Formats: sequence, C-alpha cells, structure tokens
Amino acid sequence: MRWGVLQFPGSCDERDALMACERTGAEARLLWHEERDLDGIDAVVVPGGFSYGDYLRAGAIARFSPAMEAVSEFAGRGGPVLGICNGFQVLCEAGLLPGALLLNEDLRFHCRQVELIAGNERLSIPAKHGEGRYYAPEGVLDELEAKGQVVYRYAPRQNPNGSARDIAGVRNETGNVVGLMPHPEHAVDPLTGSTDGLRVFEAVAAAGAGA
Repeated sequence: MRWGVLQFPGSCDERDALMACERTGAEARLLWHEERDLDGIDAVVVPGGFSYGDYLRAGAIARFSPAMEAVSEFAGRGGPVLGICNGFQVLCEAGLLPGALLLNEDLRFHCRQVELIAGNERLSIPAKHGEGRYYAPEGVLDELEAKGQVVYRYAPRQNPNGSARDIAGVRNETGNVVGLMPHPEHAVDPLTGSTDGLRVFEAVAAAGAGA
C-alpha cells in the first residue's frame, strides 16, 4: 500500500497528511502538482491549504493542474481519493464530487475542534476554513441522502459554516472519492487531543488495499 499526497504551490498541510498516511502503516510520498505519473500509487490525498493562492476561487485553478488530470483518471479507474478542506474544494471544482463549497455563512474564518458523525461513530477533528459551507440544490441533496453519499455530518450545534443539512463530507456515487472540510490529518496523535482522524485514513487505506 502506497499513498500519494499532492503538493500544490500554496499547500500548507501536505506534510501533515503525509505523516498521517504513514501512520496507517503504509508508505507515502509527495506528488508535485506538475507530476502526472501515479504508477505504484494505491490511494491519493488532495490536502488542505490555499492551492495556487486560491486567487480565482478556492480550488478553481488547482483542478487544471497536470497532477489533477492524473488524479481524475486514477479515480475513474476506481482508485481511492481523499480530499481534505482545500482538497475537497478542488475535487468539487474538478467534478469528482457533487456540490460546491461557499464562503462561511457569517463570512468569518473559523478554526475549532468539531464533532463529526460518521455512521454510528463520532469523531473529534479540527476544522479551519473560510469557505467551508457545503452547498448543492435541494434535489441534489435529496439524491445524496438517498444514495448514502453523505459520509460525514457535523454533530448538532457543531456546524461552523452553515453547510446545508450539516454536511461535512460526501463521496461520489461509486464510493472511491471522498471529501471533507475538517482536517483528519491534525487528529492522528494523542498530543493533539484526538486520534480520531486516523479512522478516516484507515478507511481509505482499506479501500486502496482492496482495489
């Protein structure tokens, strides 16, 4: 099992993501934004940060990078892809995930520990973003709910951004591409107060090992 973690100009969480990947017991390496070769990579992480400075719109420029072209092909073959925060924005911009991430409802940047609901589990994971409000038309939201594509939801009174239906993370229809706004890579060591983020990476690693 080998992870690939994308690195864009403006990324700031790629090394944290790299360490989190390694804590699953797998190998991991950085993939520069101009790199197209994903040979030997079993799962990809599109990390948080401010890719290309988010000058146009969060994730809008990164989605055209050579590396993202390769990731789109990788995902199309069923390869597991995890997008975190800015990575979630990039995946939505690339059309690999439904919906969009808009400015937070109160137009303020938020950095706080939040509780997520994932199935029958509760995860304590930090969130830090200014454009994290998940949006999709009501019909699309109904479809996501019906198909089980909402994989992470903010616990009651934990929604920091006004996301529709408290949605914190979604997957594509086939289940191999997942994006979420909170940062599981910052919750993999007891010193940070939580190791719940490892469960996110372990789920993707399991998918990669079985691919």
